[in-house]
Amino acid sequence: MSIEALKQEFNVTTRYIHFPLHPDTPDEGISIQELFANRDPADLKVAGDHIRGLMREAGLAYGDRNMTYNSRLAQELGAWADAETDHGGALHTKLFEAYFVDNKNIGEASVLLALVTELGLPLARATEVLTNRLYSPEINAQWQRSWDNGITGVPTFLSHDLMVVGHQTSEVLARFVRHLQTLPLTS
Repeated sequence: MSIEALKQEFNVTTRYIHFPLHPDTPDEGISIQELFANRDPADLKVAGDHIRGLMREAGLAYGDRNMTYNSRLAQELGAWADAETDHGGALHTKLFEAYFVDNKNIGEASVLLALVTELGLPLARATEVLTNRLYSPEINAQWQRSWDNGITGVPTFLSHDLMVVGHQTSEVLARFVRHLQTLPLTS
């Protein structure tokens, strides 16, 4: 079950809260092998094959990613799209594809602005957001929220102090939502 199917079946609203996944990654990125230099190359291949299988099972494209890039600037752009446009979800999808399918450096403003252009979002505003780092305080707050909630991986689904971490089957996610629906409403 995709997140979109989950949202439709259970009439739930999701919101992106960004997480500092490898925040020390340099602007130019680093190879997966360098990032996980302490891991056996055979283990990395098994992990990569496992992730590709999960993506295939979820109906998501996944490329042959050999680099990891700093996602901070992309997160700031995503926060802008969520706050100021009706196309946050579409931008998050484009960011996912650029990073996980096309192996693009989503830490580069030119890559991000090309995605903004593809979606027909306001290029001048996106340029201003990236140049002046207008959503940096928002991402700082989201990172702090992640740390405060003990989040250690993505995706994490959190509600009512309950969480489900990592890739989960559609049954687990549906059970999580059904359980949340039994809880009393809080204001």
